[in-house]
Amino acid sequence: MSEWWTYTLSDFLLFSPRTYHRLFELHNAALWPAHLAALALGLAVLVLAARGGPDRGRVVAALLAIAWAWVAWSFLYARYATINWAATWFAGLFLAQALLLVLAGTLGGKLDLAAGRPWRLGLFAFALAVQPLAGVLAGRDWAQAETFAMTPDPTAVGTLGIVALASGPWRWGLMIVPVLWCMISGATLWTLGSPDAFVPPLAALVALALAGRPARASG
Repeated sequence: MSEWWTYTLSDFLLFSPRTYHRLFELHNAALWPAHLAALALGLAVLVLAARGGPDRGRVVAALLAIAWAWVAWSFLYARYATINWAATWFAGLFLAQALLLVLAGTLGGKLDLAAGRPWRLGLFAFALAVQPLAGVLAGRDWAQAETFAMTPDPTAVGTLGIVALASGPWRWGLMIVPVLWCMISGATLWTLGSPDAFVPPLAALVALALAGRPARASG
């Protein structure tokens, strides 16, 4: 029996790159045209976040919670879990994030978004409009594109882009699950040999840097 330190991440994967990317194709085909509603949700988040304020922050938190809950059920639990037993636990994490967004952001009003700095919405705009192209640029088919509020990576990155705008310590709590997912996804893509594996971890680092700016400025 091989020693545990001789194993690599690839030894624990239960699926091939083709199977993993095919999963997104099946997901997109089964749920179209729900993507249009997801895009509308994303645009609503963008407009509300750009205007800022605690009241709009409550609405934004509710919309993000819907996205996380939908991805938890429709992709992670109903689809990804068919090839990866750990996806059931991932779905639980996404539901926990949805609940936290509702409790802290919508009911608690802790997602007080800063207005007047639209450049900081660049990370969310990236998740909404650019990240779906990452897989295509990496050589995958358009039918396998990953989109905000439909698949995990853009949803996590987009949420980080919004939460980085918030003031107060609660933003750090709201970033835990999205950052964790970005690291999990990056490791999975890297193990599969995907050239875009750096995208989720890099986006998480950018979000953390943005979220840290207000704390340094206030000090």
